[in-house]
Amino acid sequence: MSVFGPAEYAEHAGYPSEQAMTEAMAETGAFNDRLREQGYWVFADGLAPVASATVVDGQGAAPVLTDGPYLESKEYLAGFWIIEAPDLDVALKLAAEGSKACRGTVEVRPFGTP
Repeated sequence: MSVFGPAEYAEHAGYPSEQAMTEAMAETGAFNDRLREQGYWVFADGLAPVASATVVDGQGAAPVLTDGPYLESKEYLAGFWIIEAPDLDVALKLAAEGSKACRGTVEVRPFGTP
């Protein structure tokens, strides 16, 4: 489950206020605890702001390194959860809970090919 957030992290990491950020972090922590307790948790973490990205293109004779994100966008991947769910319905339910907790859009994709 991938979490998307704003490209420009303002003073409160993209949240409208310090209180909103604190509440979202607490609710996300509680959601993570529920994932662990219910046996869905594998791994989760946030990513550093997109400005810290380096794009590496190693397809040529020498790798080309470019500072900044690969795509220009208003939203970027901000973090992710790796979960084990018995089916897509459970994964989508958990994604909705995670989206509400962190106040961000969550994309669900399975590993591997279908």
